Amino acid sequence: MEQIILSPIPLANLTGAISEIIKKELALLNESKPHTNEAELITRQEAAEILGISLPTLNDWTKTGLLPAYRIGTRVRYKRDEVLASVKQVQTSKHKRRS
Repeated sequence: MEQIILSPIPLANLTGAISEIIKKELALLNESKPHTNEAELITRQEAAEILGISLPTLNDWTKTGLLPAYRIGTRVRYKRDEVLASVKQVQTSKHKRRS
């Protein structure tokens, strides 16, 4: 099979240059990743299940400020890490009372 020359740059140099450009672009994408690492939003039902409480109790905790909620249109969502952190706070405060 006959080689077709599309560029005056040797094939080895061309593949090396392409490889370097791809590596630089991937490094830039990795640096900008914190935007994709946003907190996962969960539903009221999921938050209540994680906390082991009813939906009315979850509503009360939200109204009193014990657990922050986020409204997206007409829907209410909670950040999973904030829900899990509130569980840790409750466990910690329970242990402190017994001491």
